[in-house]
Amino acid sequence: MDWLTLFEICLTGLASGGLYALAALAFVMVYKATRVVNLAIGEMLMAGAYLFFTFAAMFALPIWLAIPAAVLAAGVLGGVIERTMIRPLLGEPPISVFMVTIGLGSVLVGLVEVIWSADQKRLPDFLPSDPIMVGEAFLSPKVFWGAVIAAVFIAAMLLLFRFWRGGVALRATASDQAAAYSVGINVPRVFSLSWVVGAMIAAVSGIIVGSIGGISSAMGVFGLSVLVVVIVGGLDSVLGALVAGLLIGVIEALAGFYLGGEYKLLATFIVLVAVLMLRPYGLFGTHEIERL
Repeated sequence: MDWLTLFEICLTGLASGGLYALAALAFVMVYKATRVVNLAIGEMLMAGAYLFFTFAAMFALPIWLAIPAAVLAAGVLGGVIERTMIRPLLGEPPISVFMVTIGLGSVLVGLVEVIWSADQKRLPDFLPSDPIMVGEAFLSPKVFWGAVIAAVFIAAMLLLFRFWRGGVALRATASDQAAAYSVGINVPRVFSLSWVVGAMIAAVSGIIVGSIGGISSAMGVFGLSVLVVVIVGGLDSVLGALVAGLLIGVIEALAGFYLGGEYKLLATFIVLVAVLMLRPYGLFGTHEIERL
């Protein structure tokens, strides 16, 4: 066995896993606060990438301005989705909200194809292109810098939600909604905040993924791997999202290299089934997770 090749594959997998972890964090943020299983996470990620394309390529804004503009616009989109599609269904059977998020994904794909067409597009380059060497191992510069940005953003979000007042309110609501109400926390506003922040995190992830492989209306497929990550890690576990993201990234990289790219999703779903058989609530999820 070529250990250098194996090392390169694992490095690439860990870097890709960092992107999975970032997108999974967006999912967990919404689920912890609202108990909504957002199956449109891949399409929200896609929407963020297309918003960046609009600001950077179509409106010709500088990159340093286009990225925050796209992230803020995605946050507004998340808030609108929560107020118009999710909040009216509070108290309804979970399957109703579940189906709404499936429909939301289809709506977002349709809007992208109508507005921007279904053709693949290339985002403006903003990531460094100099080769990255770790010892003798080569790592794609875009993948490396994408993982670095994801890691920095994840760390910043964790710190923000530990010390920021809104983050404390979100964590309190996630722990016990009734207790949060009793101490004066505006729980509906926290619900909106979770969707806004989740959409912004998804947008950052979408911009990074799009800068590596381009964007198209099929980007939502990335959400399948993200769903595997959050289920394996535990739907309500931030730690699970981070650990499972790295794990699934490495498994996909190994499967893609040794078995072929068409077996990557198969390998991750085999891992998903194995984990659910042993720990139905995920590696780090709580036993109280409600099954649909």
